[in-house]
Order: sequence, then C-alpha cells, then structure tokens
Amino acid sequence: MTIGKVWFVTGASKGFGLALVKLLLLNGNKVAATSRNAADIEKQIPDHSENLLPLTVDITNGESVDKAINQAVSTFGRLDVIVNNAGYFILGSVEALTPQEFRQSMEVNVFGTFNVIRAAMPFLRIQQSGHIINISSIAGYKGNGNAASYNAAKFAVIGLSEALAEEVKPFGVKVTVVAPGLFRTSFLDKGTFMVAQNRIEGYNSEVLETAMRQINGNQPGDPDKLVAALVKLAEEKNPPVHLLMGPDAYQILTDARKAETAEIESWKHITLATNLDK
Repeated sequence: MTIGKVWFVTGASKGFGLALVKLLLLNGNKVAATSRNAADIEKQIPDHSENLLPLTVDITNGESVDKAINQAVSTFGRLDVIVNNAGYFILGSVEALTPQEFRQSMEVNVFGTFNVIRAAMPFLRIQQSGHIINISSIAGYKGNGNAASYNAAKFAVIGLSEALAEEVKPFGVKVTVVAPGLFRTSFLDKGTFMVAQNRIEGYNSEVLETAMRQINGNQPGDPDKLVAALVKLAEEKNPPVHLLMGPDAYQILTDARKAETAEIESWKHITLATNLDK
C-alpha cells in the first residue's frame, strides 16, 4: 500500500474524490483535497488529521489553482500524485445546447484538468518524479447522442493525457488516463448531472434523461474498488497510459473498436486513393 505520498485530488467532496481521500488518509498519506467549498470536505471528514489540507478551489480559474498547488507544496513539501477528478455533465443535443452550456462542460472537464497540470508540472519536473492521473470516462472513447458536450470534453482529456505522457516522460513523470464505466457514485445526482434548458422535439433527449435517472443508484461499479485500484496504480513503476475501469467500460470500448475497424476497412478504397499520382 502506498504510504507517505503527497496527493492532490480535485473534486474531493463527493464521489470518487471523497472515497479516495478517505482511503489515502486511512493509509497514512498526505492529501491536498479541493472542492468549490472546502467546508464540504470538512463536513464529510470532520475529525481529520494534519495530513488533510482541504482547499476551496475553482479549477476553471488558473489563479485559484496556482494558489492551491503552491499551498499544497508549502504545507507538505512536495507533490507525488495528482488526481484530476472533478467533473461536470450536461445532457442535451448539440443543437439544443447553448454555447454557455457547452463551454461550461469544457471549462470544468478540460480546462480544469489543464489548469491543475500546468500548475503542478514545474514542481514535478524539478523533482523528476510524480504521477498525474486524469479521470476521463468511457464516454471519452465512444460518443452517445445527447451527451456530446461530455463526450467532447472526455475525448479531449484522453488526447491531452496521451500527449502529456510523451512530453513529461523525460522528467520521470508518469501519466495515466482512467476511463470508468458506470459506478455507484453521486455523479448522476442533481447538481452534477445537468440538463440543457432548451429541448428540441425529435432528438428524444428525454429518453436518455429518463434512462440516466433510472440508472442512478443502480450502477454496477463499486467506487471503493476503483479508488483502491488508483492507490495501487500509484505504486506501479511502469503504469499504463490508458486504464479502463469496469466490465461495462471494457465491453463498450471493445465493441466500439470492432465497429470502428470494420468501418475503416469498408472505406479504405477511398482512404488509400488520396495520395498524389506518381
């Protein structure tokens, strides 16, 4: 078990983030845990030791993130593992979503992750060590109608992680992007799971909304097992860049890759006929 490391965890007041923070503290780690309101973390972990640093952070604000990272380093002396866990989901078709609604998904899921990485990397680079764990989703590998803003954001997190892994490898910093399937957290609760204000007849967004509401509380994934896997992941000398979480995630991606390969093969006569003539 990883003991004595310094973790920086976003979205720590509920869901995966809260479960992870509790496990880390139980095992003697030091944790800088962020939320939009640090009091929400302290309510969940009232009798915490000095190993927990609850921080009020707006991850979409670079200055707020910079301050939090600096405070974590000032308090604990270093950073070992960064977990970008904060997330935001809004349901709605591309046509129905307002630019503001779409942008909010990108701000939290993509720019929030970017801001934390950008603030943490100078310390990790100087240390010549560290592990950045970005929480994406199986929705970052397979698009779904009426979830485009979330798909776009989580696809971006995967691409960002792949590029980052190559960039920081010379500095001894590791990167893993984690793609969970459906886990029994509060992610689909009101306040995290949002619905676009506009509804356009014919897109049937209400069908997906109803399905998501019914799934909530019945997801097959165990969040405690997922966070235990993250702790083990941080111990690995050669961790993967990509890690799926959940049998459903594995099946969805396997099926998607098969369909994608079949489509590519069926249209390769066009793909391969686009070079300049010799």
